[in-house]
Amino acid sequence: MPSSTPNNRQAHVVAALDETPVAAIDQVNETQKARSTWTDAWESMRRRPSFWISSSLILLIVLVALMPTLFTQAPPNSNCLLADSNGGSEAGHPLGFTRQGCDTYARIIFGTRASVTVGLLATFLVTLVGVVIGALAGYYGGVLDAIVSRIGDIFFAVPTVLGAIVLLSVLPERTPVTIALVMSIFAWPQIARIMRGAVLTARNSDYVTASIALGVSKFKILLRHVVPNSIAPVIVIATVSLGTFIVAEATLSFLGIGLGSDIMSWGNDIGNAQTSIRTAPQVLLYPAAALSVTVLAFLMLGDVVGDALDPKARARR
Repeated sequence: MPSSTPNNRQAHVVAALDETPVAAIDQVNETQKARSTWTDAWESMRRRPSFWISSSLILLIVLVALMPTLFTQAPPNSNCLLADSNGGSEAGHPLGFTRQGCDTYARIIFGTRASVTVGLLATFLVTLVGVVIGALAGYYGGVLDAIVSRIGDIFFAVPTVLGAIVLLSVLPERTPVTIALVMSIFAWPQIARIMRGAVLTARNSDYVTASIALGVSKFKILLRHVVPNSIAPVIVIATVSLGTFIVAEATLSFLGIGLGSDIMSWGNDIGNAQTSIRTAPQVLLYPAAALSVTVLAFLMLGDVVGDALDPKARARR
């Protein structure tokens, strides 16, 4: 009896030593894998000129939205004279005047905030809802997955702009927050589907099996391992979707059911310029150009990020 107790203790110690390094090695390997994926992506992006061009444009657009007075001191709504209606460029007014006689350049600068706010807020809400719903449905599966999938199919069948038209037509107030909330109601299924598919692949990985064997709860595994390893395709889609939401806001404002007429945005300016397109096409051209450059910048960035996070695309370069 006295000799058997030390032997049992020694066996437990050896077993613990055998298990602990394996778990630690697995955790280190997964950490190194995650780090190397994002490190490789950054190395791939920084070598592409399109990344720096799109990033510089986006930073400039965000700076204009946050601090428009750095780029113009002209008041966008005051000092509007009908005598200057659809006037050409002159000293202090490089882009001329709108149909109401307001400074076109000042309205484009100050209208950046509303358009970018709608795009950023809608992208954040859609990504948040889509990631949460897609991750839960993909990881737990079963009845939850079936219910979420059917609900997603219902919303996915309704185009975002069409659904927004229906809801916004009955709302008394239309602000950037309202527009973003309405669009996110119909746009989340795409992110949820992508997240669900990525989670279905990640939940069968070896590190998930090892974590379950070590007694880690399912919810902790989902937060610590599955979601971080499934978020890459969502980031790509979210980057591209941001430009899409800015276009959607402009479309709604052009149709007269987007932002209120008292809010400056590129969509409102494009809508107001449609009556002058034949006599003064520049009134439509300038806000449309600002919208196009912004959307192009986000599309370029999304393309670069998508290639950087795709191992096959990196191998071809």
